[in-house]
Amino acid sequence: MEAMEANASRQSLGLSVIVITKNEASRIGNCLASVQFADEIIVLDGCSTDATADIARAHGAQVHQAADWPGFGPQKNRVLALATQPWVLSIDADERVTPELQAEIVQTLAHPSYDGYQIARLSDFCGKKIRHSGWWPDYVVRLFRRELGTFDNVPVHEQVLVQGRVGTLKSWFLHFPFDDLEALVTKINRYSSDAAQMMALKGRRVGVFGLITHSVWTFIRIYLLRRGFLDGRHGFVLAVTAASGSFLRYSKLMFLNEASQRSQPERLNEAGQRSPSELLSQASQSSRAESLSQAHERSEPK
Repeated sequence: MEAMEANASRQSLGLSVIVITKNEASRIGNCLASVQFADEIIVLDGCSTDATADIARAHGAQVHQAADWPGFGPQKNRVLALATQPWVLSIDADERVTPELQAEIVQTLAHPSYDGYQIARLSDFCGKKIRHSGWWPDYVVRLFRRELGTFDNVPVHEQVLVQGRVGTLKSWFLHFPFDDLEALVTKINRYSSDAAQMMALKGRRVGVFGLITHSVWTFIRIYLLRRGFLDGRHGFVLAVTAASGSFLRYSKLMFLNEASQRSQPERLNEAGQRSPSELLSQASQSSRAESLSQAHERSEPK
């Protein structure tokens, strides 16, 4: 009886929840448990090798598989295309809808005043809710009319683009981006490599003085200007790791620059033998790299 009543409630809401996953068995269950009020839950899984798909099905989700990986923006547009309800809530596997946010979404969809809504994220880092350091309120547009919203077609740091007015909800997601400090360090190292390669393709250059100043400024910005000191030792660790990420990013760029200089005569000879179509393809890749580099520079990995 309770299941039937819950199902009837979901049918009257007009809401699709969409999620993309890849080996998220440790987190997807809690995520989907928090959105059971929706009419439908659609998961697009990147052929996980763990129990992600089975856990999602156990929570009533429609699970679809995608063998290739086109990037976050394109992948989220794929799962968006599978939604059928008038409204869509996009959520990541490391996020949870709080009871307060659920109540506000239900109330909002009963009498919507906007075509999309941005929602804050309160992030947990090693057991502490981070309310400073540039991590709060971390607004993201996630609730929107299906026919008026789409994700921008970028590999990382994708955003929802709404053709209409966007409001702000008062409640927030709970966000668990890292299981521990090791996970944060691993992600910073991976992001620094990607960002360095993108900046190198963009033609960016840096020396020892530049990588030092970038790192020091990152620490000052997060710990002092964004008041990371109010987050206690967690805020200090976040500022130091962010500065370390900046140091790694520009150190890797510096060495990529040096490697590029050593191989420049060789590349010039190769360029003289390339066809016009190959040169156009290289220019296209460079343009995409510039877009990705700018995204990395705008966002801290969190």
